[in-house]
Amino acid sequence: MSETRQQMNIVIAGHVDHGKSTIIGRLLADTDTLPEGKLEQVKENCARNSKPFEYAFLLDALKDEQDQGITIDAARVFFKTKKRDYIIIDAPGHIEFLKNMVTGASRAESALLVIDANEGIQENSRRHGYMISMLGVKQMTVLVNKMDLVNYDEKIYNDIIKEYTKFLKGINVEPKCFIPVSGFLGDNVAKLTNNMPWYKGQTVLDILDSFQKELPKKDKAFRMPVQGVYKFTRFGDDRRIIVGTVETGRLKIGDEVVFLPSGKRSKVKTIESFNTKSQTEICAGMATGFTLREQIYITRGEVATRADEISSKVSTRIVVNLFWMGTKAFVKNKDYKLKIGTTDVVVQIEEINRIIDASDLDVNIKKDKVERHDVAECILKLKNNIAFDIADDIAPMSRFVIVDNYEIRGGGIIRESLKDKQSWARDKVVIRNTKWIQSDILPWQRAERYNQKSQMIIVTGPKVSPRRELSKGLEKALFSEGKIVYYLGLGSLLYGVDADLKSPSKSNKLNRGEHFRRLAEVANILLDSGIIMILSAADMTQDDLEIIKISVNPDKIETIWFGEEVSSDLQYDEKLSDHASLSENIEKIKSKLQDIGVIFSPWE
Repeated sequence: MSETRQQMNIVIAGHVDHGKSTIIGRLLADTDTLPEGKLEQVKENCARNSKPFEYAFLLDALKDEQDQGITIDAARVFFKTKKRDYIIIDAPGHIEFLKNMVTGASRAESALLVIDANEGIQENSRRHGYMISMLGVKQMTVLVNKMDLVNYDEKIYNDIIKEYTKFLKGINVEPKCFIPVSGFLGDNVAKLTNNMPWYKGQTVLDILDSFQKELPKKDKAFRMPVQGVYKFTRFGDDRRIIVGTVETGRLKIGDEVVFLPSGKRSKVKTIESFNTKSQTEICAGMATGFTLREQIYITRGEVATRADEISSKVSTRIVVNLFWMGTKAFVKNKDYKLKIGTTDVVVQIEEINRIIDASDLDVNIKKDKVERHDVAECILKLKNNIAFDIADDIAPMSRFVIVDNYEIRGGGIIRESLKDKQSWARDKVVIRNTKWIQSDILPWQRAERYNQKSQMIIVTGPKVSPRRELSKGLEKALFSEGKIVYYLGLGSLLYGVDADLKSPSKSNKLNRGEHFRRLAEVANILLDSGIIMILSAADMTQDDLEIIKISVNPDKIETIWFGEEVSSDLQYDEKLSDHASLSENIEKIKSKLQDIGVIFSPWE
């Protein structure tokens, strides 16, 4: 294909045996895109084997397809019109190959959905329509195929339009049009036919050429998920190169970069590349790296954006459209892992809004789980903040997969960002990170010097539990071993940092939230200095912890419930008995800190 000509990706989908491959074969033949002599060769092979010629045979490349008569992979096919070049993706129609169909549709800018006029609307006709919409493909045309088998009956065509339009309206999809066609005879594919004088619309090729091309990825807002940070120490080289693959947009030396979800920012100092000429700009599709003028601590999973462009979204609550392929259902109150870009985060279902059921295809069915082959709209609750984009804005930054037991079980796109209880606190943290003046001494350098990693240890429990004694005892034990450690009682902040606030009781939620936000900011400073911080607080709730996690890296927090009775909804990491001795509990905490690499065992 010529690089100067416009290209478009189109997916073609539909129920098994409804004629997708025949339509594609016809497009290849009618646009003279086939290699010279290919059509004649296939016809000759059919005659030699005493079987009727079908245009679908032009696509039968895989042995399984020839044996079973079904398409099992999302095959890429090329053809061209006077206007542009096309990459058309033949998506499987059989339910067992639904996952392949989604893989194909995820690369498409527009879609053709094929319905057999003779068989009518089938289960995958609906499912594929929903999934095409779910994957963010906005331009769709429905082809009512095999009109020759129903004697070109206009009523049958109109009945299909009426029924399928009603279905599509229920899932907020508006097709560009319906076209009655015969893939086998070529009616209305490349030319209008005399067999259907009642149809006055466009041909399939006309519709394809009318589809609008998406903006090139390099012309969209800059997005680069951070894959890692490379450090060099030999020969006095102090560069810290932030590396990743640019999904969309452009970035040049001097641009201000904002990393999300942290909100940290700096300006690009250099563009780095290996064994190539030096560059001043990078763009979509490039695996690359860059350095910053000011050293800031960035980790894998952040998303690099440009300060002068539309920002990515940041939240812990998202509305998604997803498909589920796991043999075990996607259920509430269970932890899964969501992977998007270069980050992964623990996720649970908060709410299932609606499902297309695999058996009866009821679009608005309410269920408490998502079963195999279901497609669903859900609200997901993430353990930590992530940066992402809405599918309608930047599709690659909205696509995710769900992992369970180390296997991909489902996937989909993010349709909406929802506010959560911590949105007000997150906004303050973004401003803080924007203004933060980073020390020249980096966290890993402090960890190396102090022979420890910074960590926040929260000891909470009922008011009557001796949590304060445990916290102070732990501080003394770590200090005696040479650790840099500090104990902070929650009450110590009330008459200093929080002197302007009323008592942060559970009933006074606004002040309580602000109280924990300020506590978290103090903790963030202490952790940045490289110390181990021990906090004692009574009856902490999950909401309290969520506020702290906005300001403090959740990986830096270890939560311990001390006491027999659990009197809050806190999702703690460890539970200790107040019937055990003080020394026994201190040793348990120290062992845990060794397990997670905060302090090091003398036997290692």
